[in-house]
Amino acid sequence: MQYYFFHLMSWPYLPPDFDSVYDSAWVWLPNSLYDPIKGADLYNDYIDTLAYADELGFDGVCVNEHHQNAYGLMPSPNLIAAALTQRTKRCKLVVIGNALPLYNPPLRVAEEFAMLDVMSRGRLVAGMVIGGGPEYYTYQINPTHARERFREALDLIVKAWTTPGPFLWNSKHYFFRYVNPWPRPLQQPHPPIWIPGAGSLETIEFVAQRRYSYMGIPYFHINVFQRVFDLFREACEKAGYTAAPEQMGWGVPIYVAETDAQARKEFEPHFRYFIKNLLKNIMLAPPGYTSARSALAIMKNRGTFLAEKESWDDIEEGVYAIVGSPETVRQKIDYYRKKLGVGVVLTGCQTGTLTHELARKSMELLAREVLPHVRDVEKTEVRRAGTPVA
Repeated sequence: MQYYFFHLMSWPYLPPDFDSVYDSAWVWLPNSLYDPIKGADLYNDYIDTLAYADELGFDGVCVNEHHQNAYGLMPSPNLIAAALTQRTKRCKLVVIGNALPLYNPPLRVAEEFAMLDVMSRGRLVAGMVIGGGPEYYTYQINPTHARERFREALDLIVKAWTTPGPFLWNSKHYFFRYVNPWPRPLQQPHPPIWIPGAGSLETIEFVAQRRYSYMGIPYFHINVFQRVFDLFREACEKAGYTAAPEQMGWGVPIYVAETDAQARKEFEPHFRYFIKNLLKNIMLAPPGYTSARSALAIMKNRGTFLAEKESWDDIEEGVYAIVGSPETVRQKIDYYRKKLGVGVVLTGCQTGTLTHELARKSMELLAREVLPHVRDVEKTEVRRAGTPVA
């Protein structure tokens, strides 16, 4: 089992009347609500928190890309990852990911990811994403071309990493007379590729066929994750192999405090800010973004989306977050990672308005009192059977 610390770098200073005045935190939310002075402090603290995850022994730290929103202040996650190459020593640096259809040319991704891999001495995990629905409004990209642009761009990037240049590239959306990126990645043949998804059948099948890793994004009911990972395993079998646990990642916020009651008291108000404000009216799939069959599947999952949930009982029943004492969190992680069959957990706790101090306290408890008990599956199961472990 591997545990990666995820950070969205959200904006925690939306006005108290946000919900009644603004219809979304995305695309057209006035940037006059952003304060660069506060933003400078936030970036410093957020980077410190990610670097602290390395000190605590997390397997990796994760950053991601979004544009024109208060949900995540990383229009360029590669910049944050570059800073972290100098602030971390051991953990993987996971960019989940660069939204390939938004890049013209996508060779920029090949170059910057290669730089990050070399600068980190081979610690990059290269996340490639189609991009969220709001990004297509932000950058005025036709969503009906999203998937074919993504596949062409990804094929180009992988070939740029694995084929000596210069060479000619000519596809429907991209033409380059000379493909010859400097530098080349340190990891050979290329860094690991992770592709996140929200249940699109095309993405599941594509990742399985390429033998990449599929990362399920947070904010859906645990039963949706179960169906998605079952579909992924089936797709891998059709592709001629059995999916490895490390090919599947489960995204879920985890918050740990001394007791269950204290954990909820400390975490819930900040999580409510995140749900009510930052997820408000997010457009997950604009028209043409996916096929009819996947659009139908996404529509069926709509009622299971976190933004639709009102009560804490709903959040706990759907495992939208794992919140509690070390013992409670140990039990829930142990149960659900077995239920899902995953080998990777992507977690974060600093959602919404949660303070840096509370975030780091939770990280310490998670690293010290939870992760040692839920890392090694075989040894954990042997100990429970009463058999000594060498």
